[in-house]
Amino acid sequence: MSKINISLKSAKRLALNTQLPESRTAFAKGKKGVLQIFESLGYVQIDTISVITRAHHHTIWTRCPDYSEEILTELQSVDRTVFEYWGHAMSYLPMSDYRFYVPQMKRFHDPYGKWEKERLAKYGHLMKPALDRIRAEGPLSSKDFEGIPVSARKMWENPKPYKAALEMLFWQGEIMVSERRNFQRVFDLTERVLPDNIDLTVPTEQELGEFSVKRALQAFGIAREKEILNHIYAAKKETIKKSLNELVESGEVVRVEVMGVDKPEYFAFAGLFNSPPKPKKRSRSVYILSPFDNLVIHRERIQRLFGFEYTIECYVPAAKRVYGYFVLPILWGDDFVGRMDAKADRKKKTLIVRNLVFEEGFDKFDSFLPGFDDKLRAFSDFNGCEKIVFEKVTPAKLKSELW
Repeated sequence: MSKINISLKSAKRLALNTQLPESRTAFAKGKKGVLQIFESLGYVQIDTISVITRAHHHTIWTRCPDYSEEILTELQSVDRTVFEYWGHAMSYLPMSDYRFYVPQMKRFHDPYGKWEKERLAKYGHLMKPALDRIRAEGPLSSKDFEGIPVSARKMWENPKPYKAALEMLFWQGEIMVSERRNFQRVFDLTERVLPDNIDLTVPTEQELGEFSVKRALQAFGIAREKEILNHIYAAKKETIKKSLNELVESGEVVRVEVMGVDKPEYFAFAGLFNSPPKPKKRSRSVYILSPFDNLVIHRERIQRLFGFEYTIECYVPAAKRVYGYFVLPILWGDDFVGRMDAKADRKKKTLIVRNLVFEEGFDKFDSFLPGFDDKLRAFSDFNGCEKIVFEKVTPAKLKSELW
């Protein structure tokens, strides 16, 4: 199949309908639906910031409104259908993909990176004692190792050397996160966490490359080569590039040119265009997204397709922030229309909107505000809040119309 040409509007809808399908039957309810989200996205990124409900819960809730945190706990610690490892970043991953991360685990036994080599040299002598203790005592967290005497070698370099040793064992695949207690990771031997029916066949380079390409295209709908390479880090970039070229040559993947954008070459499954339906028009649903949501984590992709320039500013010095500490993108229909810096005051059960800013030129507030009001109420409930307070709104005249 020759190169496919599509409009920017079609590209946006393909991307959105893949990441945020609006069909009521897109995801089932409860645990089954949440597991479908993992299978669809390939990973859900974990983040520690808790000014609002943490990013991994937020990302799932966006796609599964009946979601509760207990569902993820059960999937990980009881059903064993998701596990934690390095995906795009530290992530929850579908257990069915476990075998594709084994090569990465093996690389940490003889790491090639300077930082990993230094940590192995510094804390490697603690790994066997930590592993032996978990084997004898069962699941343990890093807190269970606090206060244990360590040789006098420069304790000041790392006040928690056993935590570093556990991290290395985790990277190597010797231990897994068995569960989380109050967000604290609890580790156990890998053989005691993995389900009996899990496929442990080590993939070939070709399998690993194809897995990486197909996972990315399944998650993105359409994607540039750079986005495919950086979707998940299970394979080397050279391996992924080789598989991408082979899949194009076989006709399973096609090149797609998105008209009207700089560097317009994208890739997609050929099946999307075999008997192409008109890209489904999206309703004017409102989404309040996490900064770590899979839809927006590739900032250049969002700027290129949607014209939305977005940077998370929690890592920026306070004096240099433009919009706020933890700004959430706001999507309405096919477009990003604003951003909101929010904090959940859990003691007062109040969602504080520190800064709500709409994009320059956006003026369809009569149509937008009813849906935004409903979504904001739902978001407040999700964060355990009963009240919403606005501190700053731009344009300022809107503040009186909001709650």
